[in-house]
Amino acid sequence: MPVQSFTDISGLRIMRDFNWTAAEKKIARAAFDLAINRELASVRHEVESMLASSPDVHAVWRVHDYLSDRRRKIDAKYDYRYSVLVSVFARLVLEGWLSEGDLRGLAPEKIEAITLILALGRP
Repeated sequence: MPVQSFTDISGLRIMRDFNWTAAEKKIARAAFDLAINRELASVRHEVESMLASSPDVHAVWRVHDYLSDRRRKIDAKYDYRYSVLVSVFARLVLEGWLSEGDLRGLAPEKIEAITLILALGRP
């Protein structure tokens, strides 16, 4: 059995390293892909709206700046390492890109850790 590490958050200990079964890895990948696809669809919608609402040709540069900022934030947020995935899922639920139902099938200890992080209001 691997050694499990803990992170202290506001006096509470949150497990960071979990064993992931093959079935859980499939569920996790599907949830991760669902969230990023939802967020990217939102970015696309925003870009289309920005372009449609501005007759100014220089709007392309505002779109460029917006996309650069969003890409930086999205790249930092979506980390598929199993050691941080529970925290990533908590953040995605908190931000509305996933629902707790999207994580159905993960082991109870992972759901419990996600729920605890959500209760603290931050991943």
